[in-house]
Amino acid sequence: MEQALYSTEVTATGGRNGHVKSTDGLLELDVRIPKEMGGAGGATNPEQLFAAGYAACFDSALNLMIRNSKVQTGTTTVTAKVGLKKEGVGFVLFVDMHVNIPGVEVEQAKELVERAHEVCPYSNATRGNINVTFNVTAEGE
Repeated sequence: MEQALYSTEVTATGGRNGHVKSTDGLLELDVRIPKEMGGAGGATNPEQLFAAGYAACFDSALNLMIRNSKVQTGTTTVTAKVGLKKEGVGFVLFVDMHVNIPGVEVEQAKELVERAHEVCPYSNATRGNINVTFNVTAEGE
């Protein structure tokens, strides 16, 4: 493995109808195929886990850009909507990111989101691989 600032390890058993567990035991969940895909539902799924990771990571990158810009904002929120669709013989993910940065003008919020998209590890991993769209607002607080 390359030299890393941080690394983690999670083992999956049973695929989409199984279980995931991190080596430190902090993450341990059953996973199920969602009802919308013909499964039983009732547990999380890989798309939810991806959405949670991307939203949290992007919000951190966004707040780094806000601090670096010395801009005062309210509390930011990032909601990642992850979808799965059939494409050719396989499947692909797509992401709709809804980002709210209260306390600034929408144009400034969009600039901050663009900068965060350049440094976020999830954005860098997905760039050119899956479609990621952004809906940026500057409402509240």
